[in-house]
Parts: sequence; C-alpha cells; structure tokens
Amino acid sequence: MDVVLFIVPFMGSRMVATMSSPFRLVRRWRWTILALGLAVACRPGGVLSGRQPEDRNKAAWIEFRGVITPLSAAILQRKLDRARRQGAKLLVLEIDSPGGMLGPTLQLAETIRDIDWAKTIAFVPRQALSGAAIMSLGCDQIILTPRAHIGDAGPVVQGDDALFRHAPEKLVSELARVVRDLAESTGKPPAIAEAMVNRTLQLYVMRHRATGKTLVMSREDLAGREDADQWEEGVFVPESAPDKFLTLNGNRALELGLADAIVADHQALWKELRFASPPRKIPQSAVDVFVIFLNSPLVTGALLIIGIVALVVELGAPGIGFGALLSGLCFSLFFWSRFLSDTAGWLEVILFAAGVVFLAMEIFVLPGFGIAGICGIGLLMASIVMASYQGYFPQDRQAFVAAGKMTVVFLGSIAGGTILLAALASRVRQIPFFKHLVLAPPEPPPTRLDRSNDGNVAASEEEAPVAVGDEGVADSPLRPAGRARFGERYIDVMADSVFVDPGTPIRVVRISGGKIIVRPSAGG
Repeated sequence: MDVVLFIVPFMGSRMVATMSSPFRLVRRWRWTILALGLAVACRPGGVLSGRQPEDRNKAAWIEFRGVITPLSAAILQRKLDRARRQGAKLLVLEIDSPGGMLGPTLQLAETIRDIDWAKTIAFVPRQALSGAAIMSLGCDQIILTPRAHIGDAGPVVQGDDALFRHAPEKLVSELARVVRDLAESTGKPPAIAEAMVNRTLQLYVMRHRATGKTLVMSREDLAGREDADQWEEGVFVPESAPDKFLTLNGNRALELGLADAIVADHQALWKELRFASPPRKIPQSAVDVFVIFLNSPLVTGALLIIGIVALVVELGAPGIGFGALLSGLCFSLFFWSRFLSDTAGWLEVILFAAGVVFLAMEIFVLPGFGIAGICGIGLLMASIVMASYQGYFPQDRQAFVAAGKMTVVFLGSIAGGTILLAALASRVRQIPFFKHLVLAPPEPPPTRLDRSNDGNVAASEEEAPVAVGDEGVADSPLRPAGRARFGERYIDVMADSVFVDPGTPIRVVRISGGKIIVRPSAGG
C-alpha cells in the first residue's frame, strides 16, 4: 500500500496541472493507468499480507524433526529462546515428525501458541502426525506441500495386559477440549482439530444460506450454534469416516480451511513469504549436541557402569579418593544432561543421594546384606529411571517405551558393573596406575626363630597364650582342630598330622600364623 499512496497523489497533481488542456489531459490518462497497474503489482500478498518489509527481514528458521520427547522439546525451547534474543519477528517452524509423548507435545503447543514476539508459521514438508499435528495447531499459520500429511492424533495408552490400545473416552474428551481451544486461539477450524483426536466425530461442509459462506463442522457443532437454522448440511468429509482419525494431505487441508497455503518446496515457501533468500537458520548449539550424545543409550550405559563400579570401589576403601571423583563425574554428567532434557529435577538427585547413603550404611554399619542394601539399590534405580523420561507415571506408549528402555539400561549397567568388578578384582593391582589406588593387605608380622626341644619353629612376635613345649590335655577331639586345656585355660589348637582323642596329654610343638600346633606328649 505504500506504493499506492506515493504514486496516486503524484499522478493526481499532474492531472490537475494539465486541466487547462483537454488534449494533454487525454495523454496523461495512460500514465494514470500505468500508475494504478504498478500499485496493484506492488500490493503486498501471500501469507504475510500487511507486514512491513523490515519485519519480514527479521525472520528465523527452526527445524524440528523426529519423535517428540522431553529432550527434543527442551532443545526446541532453547532454539525459540535464541530466536527471541536475536530479535526475530517472523518464525518459520519446519515440522517433520511422527509425533511422540503427549506431555511434551501439549507443552510445546502451548509454548508456541503463547509466543507474542513473533508471527509463527508451521511448514510441513512431509508429515506432522499425532503430537506434531497438535503442535502445528499452536502456530498462527500452517503451510504444507501438496503431498504432506497432517492429523492422526488419537491418544494411545497401555492396558493392564501390557498391550496398547485407544485411550478411554474420558481421556479423549479432555484432549479434544484442549485441541479445540488451541485451534480456536489460532483461528483454525476447531471441528477439524477435534476430529484428529476423536475417531467418532464426523465432519460436514456446512453452507450458510444467506451469505454462501462454508465451514467444516460436525452435526453436534451445528446443533450448538444460535444460528443453526441459517446453515444447511453439505458434503460429508470422507476423511472423518467412523473409526478413523482425521488425516489430511496438503491439498485437502487447504480446501477445508486448515492450511493457509500449499507450496511445492522450500524455494516456493520463501517465494510465498516474499523472501529473496532463506532466512537465518537457528542451529543446534554445542551444548545441545553434547546433551544428545550423553542421552544416547550406549553412552548412558557406559556412564552408569563406570559410575557404579567407581562408587563400589570407593565405598570399600577408606577416605575420599579417585573412585569418588570418577563416580561423581559420571553421575554429575548423567543428571546434568537430564536436567537440560527437562526430565530430571531435584527429587531425582535427592533419591540418588539417599540410595548412596543406604548402601554406605549397609556396608559400614549393618552386618550382612538386608533391607538397607535393597532400599539403596531401589532408590538408585528409581532416581535414574525417573530422571530419564520424566518423573510421572507413564500414560502413553512413548512414555512406557522410554521407561522400559531406561530400566533395561540400568539393569544392564548393574550386570555390566558386576562383571567388570569381578574381572578387575584379581588384576587391578597389576595395572600400573590403579595399583596405587588399592590398599594392599597388611604384611604378616615378622617372625623369630624359637629354638625348642623340637627344633627351629616359627612363632609370632606377639605374646601367645602358650609357648612351645607347654603341655596340656585335649578337652575335645582334635580332628585336627579342637580345644585343649592348659592349666586353667582353654585354648583352640590343631593336631599335627594325627587325630587326638579327648583326655589325651598333648604338647605344643609349633606356633605359626596364630595357630597352635600340638602333638600327643610322650607320656600319653
């Protein structure tokens, strides 16, 4: 409109100046027509009609691909924050996803809907199914390619028999209300949004008798309108047949009013948005790449195995050493990556610390292995599993899969750590670096030669209850160990090479390694 306001008044002044000459006035008409044509040609168009050129230059392009998980949702949220800090006024969100977890999906949809610092456009080149379709409803406008698909957002839950099936009516009704409100807030047909999650809803193209305006509604929607008598039921939408979640391709989405435009590819999209070149793309940061790396099952398992082995070694050694530092590093990386994935909180950290305390009490305070050890392992497992998929009981298929996968990773880490400990138990002292980290067993006390009537024998430097050559009586059978009486004292002894019956006189012939070796005396 800026071009029109500039050219038309200018040409009008030229016409006034030539009113004195009818012939010159006729010649000026061709310039008037040219000006009007130029004004129409420069009229803003496309899905950005009415926006200023300087606003169109402040655009950001964000890609979202793959399954919707807490991790992918957290990464997208950080990309949105970077786009806002960079001053973006137009946000192109390219979505290519089969859906995912319901919780992160609704959080993303509400976050995108509440963006007030930029105009949001969802571009779907291939598919936006399930949760991705709900996420697209949060954008101000939707653009698809002709063969792209959007819809099929019916919730699925796991039953008591561990099989997945369609969600109960109560959950469907609640989700239908949420997506209807989401669609209404962004100016999209609420009935189409509901049909994506409700497979019993059937849609019709309703036509207003007076104005000829058409809307896609269900019969229930029509019955609830105050002007229901002004509308007439039209063509049935076959994609909303019973027991089918509504799924539309690009052409049908545009025809039914869900999409604002269809384009062939990215180049056509930039042309539709009146961009001479693609807008700046918001890439993944180095932190996001590292977090994705740490969240992979293989790396997670390695962190847990190393952390568990180092923790067990540290609990079995006095003081704080390398094992504590290594274990702390592994578990710090684990929980830090889960914090940035928006799946862990302080509750999981507290549960993990409590599990370590229980295990320490089991090792150092309580004898044997009992309730404290079982509770410690249980708390460790609960904290790690909860930190890996979100700390609530899973309600949909993706959440169950994530919880089950993390449970398998944890149990596998326990098994791997046990095998690693067993393998290192006999060899750790042979490794040049690790042999300095393990306490060697105490050396036996030095011995002295005690020359008795039985020859040279080894005896402890510490005072023994008896001496070599002392005589006593076997109080119990010596086969070969038993008890003997020396005066008024009863001492555990061991017979040398023979069995000794009770009451047999005996004599101490050797004291070695704390053992008192006896033989029947010559008088016995």
